[in-house]
Amino acid sequence: MSLEARRLGRSELQVSALGLGCWALGGAMATGDQPLGYAGVDDAEAVRGLRRAVELGVTLFDTADVYGAGQSERLLAPVLADNPQILVATKFGNTYYEDTRQLTGSDTSPAYVRSALHASLRRLGRERIDLYQLHSQELRDEQADELIAALEGFVSEGLIAWYGASTDDPDQAEKFAHAKHCTVMQIQLNVLDDNPEMLAACDRHDLAALCRSPLAMGLLGGRYTKTSTLPADDIRGRQPDWLRWFRDGHPDAGFLERIDAVRETLTAGGRTLAQGALAWIWARHDRAIPLPGFRNAAQVEENVGALAHGPLRADEFAAIERVLADYRAAEPSA
Repeated sequence: MSLEARRLGRSELQVSALGLGCWALGGAMATGDQPLGYAGVDDAEAVRGLRRAVELGVTLFDTADVYGAGQSERLLAPVLADNPQILVATKFGNTYYEDTRQLTGSDTSPAYVRSALHASLRRLGRERIDLYQLHSQELRDEQADELIAALEGFVSEGLIAWYGASTDDPDQAEKFAHAKHCTVMQIQLNVLDDNPEMLAACDRHDLAALCRSPLAMGLLGGRYTKTSTLPADDIRGRQPDWLRWFRDGHPDAGFLERIDAVRETLTAGGRTLAQGALAWIWARHDRAIPLPGFRNAAQVEENVGALAHGPLRADEFAAIERVLADYRAAEPSA
């Protein structure tokens, strides 16, 4: 492979330069009638994908307790049992009903987080979680201090090894970054959505950048066109406000235009579009570890195949940035 393993932030852990995101594996979940999961997931095929990833050298799987209201963690359990060398990352902070797969709110109190941690350990079949991450919750300073103290306690008890936060807010990142066993920020990063402020925060504090949505929830996989329609029970078919890449159940035309503008460069050298998008992330920053999602072994093989091509060359990366600069400049300020 053309990429070496990458250090997981300030920890001593070494992980494959590509991990796998396990949101899609959870299948259905929702808040009321708003779907927040993926439709049409085949559990057996998903497990085959996980096992194929292990065969190909992936050593990091990222999930969350809320993905499928525990289902993603349960699917991971037999694979983890057979492969104790795999590092598992999961997340906490959302509340939900497992039986109805309904999200009900959030809770970051130490008592709730302890109960959530033990529930994740049971579902994963592990005695310790390698990386425990706050799942996209905004905390006041005093809440963050209380939570960090609890997380450090879990480290002392041997229940977790390291922790971090899934956030794109640099101020939120700062609340965690100074903590002794904080070692990652999970950030949104892909060729359509750069994230320079969060990457700078990771640099300042020697944190790894785990990259969620590296393929823009499938849009950079190359399978969707302007006529594609996503099912209504899929998050992309009836997307929440924060989801940028799909609109009214269809791929967003503006993002399809951007992809077409850089497709030739991304696919140079025999890469698929997805492999080119992953190569952009590796070229963007040496702390970045993409976490592409998948549903089956074929998608795993394509994603892991990007490792053999390695990062984009400097001239390829620069060419893409020149093309996309005008699009990014035209976006409204947040």
